[in-house]
Amino acid sequence: MNNIPTMTKNLLVINVLAYLATVVLERSGIDLNALLGLHFFKASAFQVYQFLTYMFLHGSFTHILFNMFALWMFGSVIERVWGPKKFLFYYIVCGVGAGIVQEFVQYGNYVAQGLDAYQYVNMGGAQISMDAYINMWTTIGASGAVYGILLAFGMIFPNERLFIIPFPFPIKAKWLIVGYIAIELFSAMSGPGDGVAHMAHLGGMLFGFLLIRYWRKHPGGSQQFGRSYGQEFFDNLKRKYDERQRNQRMHAEQTRWEERRQETDEEYNQRQRQNQEEIDAILDKIRKSGYDSLTKEEKQKLFEQKRN
Repeated sequence: MNNIPTMTKNLLVINVLAYLATVVLERSGIDLNALLGLHFFKASAFQVYQFLTYMFLHGSFTHILFNMFALWMFGSVIERVWGPKKFLFYYIVCGVGAGIVQEFVQYGNYVAQGLDAYQYVNMGGAQISMDAYINMWTTIGASGAVYGILLAFGMIFPNERLFIIPFPFPIKAKWLIVGYIAIELFSAMSGPGDGVAHMAHLGGMLFGFLLIRYWRKHPGGSQQFGRSYGQEFFDNLKRKYDERQRNQRMHAEQTRWEERRQETDEEYNQRQRQNQEEIDAILDKIRKSGYDSLTKEEKQKLFEQKRN
């Protein structure tokens, strides 16, 4: 574990802990997959945050084993090339992108089957509501993000030779990726029924491909990812927040100035004297009984005076 890069290690730990939590809570009657898995957007159980949480859940030990093995094997290499921030950003984009593609696929099935015209569905001889039925369309797993990492490895090291069971000879990474794409496309076109979101896998690869192409067209920003893509985003937010605060202060000053213009000199001086008397009374109270003896209104009055 000490040789695994930081972000890859953290992702492995989070996924394993989430899987263990799913198993433990299931025994208590709590279905974590139903709460945090990605639901069809027309279902009542759908929440936007599920686009992020679904990729840390897995349905079986085999499911998480293969995903985490691929994350460790290929993610460690990609993180060492890109660095932790860029790697995490890429991982999340691929995972969210896979979820978006899956939502489109589910919507296509929803329309193709004309489910919008029905209120109930017959399943196994029982009749359930349409909402209960589409709430069962839940996607979980890190496969979309992991397939994005496989694509990144193939694009960065296209001629790297890999031994893949059961083939007795090495395969170049680029052909391995082409093979995965072909298998996923064939599986997806063969029709639903295997319980695997093949189009989500391809969606993760698609978003990964688009992001890598963007970075290659903007190499300067990509080399300084922590600044250009991550920190710059938060810097822009902070700058907008500071500008808004400054504008609010200027507006408040302008309002006070306009109010003063409407006052006569005598009214203004009287208001200032009254304000000073209140401040003097507060200061006397502090000298006699301490700051904690002030009321909330007196503290606010003193704070506003200091700010002005």
